[in-house]
Amino acid sequence: MNTQAVGTIQKYYAAFNAGLMEEFFSLLDENVVHDINQGGKEVGKKAFAHFMERMNRHYKEKAEDLVILANEDGTRASAEFFIVGKYLSTDTGLPEARGQQYRLRCGAFFELKNNKITRVTNYYNLSDWLSQVE
Repeated sequence: MNTQAVGTIQKYYAAFNAGLMEEFFSLLDENVVHDINQGGKEVGKKAFAHFMERMNRHYKEKAEDLVILANEDGTRASAEFFIVGKYLSTDTGLPEARGQQYRLRCGAFFELKNNKITRVTNYYNLSDWLSQVE
């Protein structure tokens, strides 16, 4: 397993958990591809930043029980974890937010090049999340 790739993903989640968005985005390639769970694909740091602004406005989340794996050459990695969160304000098309708390198993897949994340694909069970906040 490639320790440099694992370290990059560890830094990504540490910055996410601490709310250090500048550090978080510094780990991404300028043309990062973001595959959104049950959504579309966005390209570029700017699009990812807009996505994270919306997420941080509606949700307060931390990744816990993180397990990271990487291939030998460090070009691909994956993470399994739980997102522990609080639904802060109503997001478009979703149930009304009333400060509901949730814990959701998630998976993420990464591509890396030159120590930067070039792709992030996130998966979680939306039905599970909905049952926890409704």
